[in-house]
Amino acid sequence: MFQLTRLSLSGFIKSLLPQFAGNHPQVEFSVSPRPSKHPVIIAQYINGREKAICVRNMEPYEVLKKAELLRDASGEKLRKITKPVQSINESVRGVWSPYHGDGMQV
Repeated sequence: MFQLTRLSLSGFIKSLLPQFAGNHPQVEFSVSPRPSKHPVIIAQYINGREKAICVRNMEPYEVLKKAELLRDASGEKLRKITKPVQSINESVRGVWSPYHGDGMQV
């Protein structure tokens, strides 16, 4: 679900939101006023998490890009990946590289 606020976003709400909502019927949209506060897009995900992005001073197409970013996100918390390969069972031999062994001359 997305929540869009502030009347300055009327260009996005009137022109781009109906087409975006028509193309993505699986997404629920609600527009709510927030007087004297910055406009925010809030995404609520199935896993119970919420993500909010401030869209202050953005053009309608920039707001559309932020809505697409939230639509494509999984809702999971961002984590730093420490290893290039993630596996349940760690490999005894390590990560494969073409430079190991006798297979390739450098």
